[in-house]
Amino acid sequence: MTLDPGVWGVLATPLTSDGSAVDTESLARQVRHYESIGATGLTVLGVFGEAARLTPEERRSVVETVVASSSELPLVIGVSALGIDEVCAEASNVLPVVGDRLAGLMVQVNSGDPDALCNHLNDVADRTGRPLVVQDYPAISGISIATADLVTAVRNVPSVVALKSESSPSPPAVAQLAAGLDVPVFGGLGGTCLLDELAVGAAGAMTGFSVPEGLLACVQAFRDGGFGAAREVWRDYLPLVNFEFQAGIALALRKRSLVLRGLISSDAVRPPAAVPPESMLRLLAEHLRRTPGASPTR
Repeated sequence: MTLDPGVWGVLATPLTSDGSAVDTESLARQVRHYESIGATGLTVLGVFGEAARLTPEERRSVVETVVASSSELPLVIGVSALGIDEVCAEASNVLPVVGDRLAGLMVQVNSGDPDALCNHLNDVADRTGRPLVVQDYPAISGISIATADLVTAVRNVPSVVALKSESSPSPPAVAQLAAGLDVPVFGGLGGTCLLDELAVGAAGAMTGFSVPEGLLACVQAFRDGGFGAAREVWRDYLPLVNFEFQAGIALALRKRSLVLRGLISSDAVRPPAAVPPESMLRLLAEHLRRTPGASPTR
């Protein structure tokens, strides 16, 4: 079994206005929106979900809320740790809540050595008994691995059901991964390279763009009409995609977009995420007004 192709939305973790607690009502509203627009599945406790900034109790609450808010969508659950004991501790905290809704436990590349990475992934699979989604995101993990070595490692881990590639430049990496692996490869990075990733073999997107309707439209257009059709659709969303993916303030911008769309109540973030200047927030509202189906509702 492997992950189904399509769009796996990466959920933001809405916080109360002072940032002190998870806003479960807003989280549930976000989940229901993804379900209503036809997402393939959801990714919970990813980088966009500020998982590394949440307590174990908050992580469990997030997963409980997501499971209770959607009866249909399969779930990929992210793990932030790199060491085997810490990975398994994070997993054991939330896996009992997920049950048979789990499509994959998303673990980080933790070594640039293919043998060490292979051993780590097999250890995680053995100790958790769950399928794995491998995330290669060196900007977050601090670990870089050559694409050829990543292919070698993943080929020798039977429990891997997908790979999420976020190593820049991503299209060349996705092309090599898709050609060398028998599991689907998904792009991330806010959708900034989605069109080109699809063109070189990506199975879809697994990312946290604030207007996921655009991700769905692009992927469907590519399926139906190929590169040209997808390009026509995606160009209307790309200015907002690029605007939201600004280093340091990307998370806060996306949360503000979700607030303006009426999907969450507060754009609070936890450090080290930064709050954008007011000039960027005004410009964000203008981008939303010009993006199909994303006009501000507040």
